[in-house]
Amino acid sequence: MAVFIFTRAILEGRPIKLFNHGQTRRDFTYVDDVIEAMARLLERPPCGDPHWLGDAPDPSSSVAPWRLYNVGNNRAIEITELVGLLEGVLGRSAIREFAPMQPGDVPETCADIDDLMRDVGFKPATPIEEGIRRFVAWYRDFHAVRL
Repeated sequence: MAVFIFTRAILEGRPIKLFNHGQTRRDFTYVDDVIEAMARLLERPPCGDPHWLGDAPDPSSSVAPWRLYNVGNNRAIEITELVGLLEGVLGRSAIREFAPMQPGDVPETCADIDDLMRDVGFKPATPIEEGIRRFVAWYRDFHAVRL
């Protein structure tokens, strides 16, 4: 959502608020990589754990057929780097408003994709630079934006 919100604001000349003074780090994942992960997971429905015991339950498994996976790029970048990439592709400067960390937020998030790689052999691979270029091209086309 940040990429969309920031792109729109930059194109409209509105300020963008950067919490934690822009030093927050996030793991951005290109949508095609998420779709590929989902497609691979659909091909391998999970099985229940036949060794699960109600007397000594393991909260990470169950007799029910489910699995949880982190799907992410496995590489966090600083929000200011994201804004810089958008500025470069859009050819416009962002109006940056720096703000303190929001209550309840965390300074960094990054997906641990070990289980995804183990179970379906997939690791998102679209570099953030390429994902930003593709996103901006889509945005410009969808919203008929001329730069």
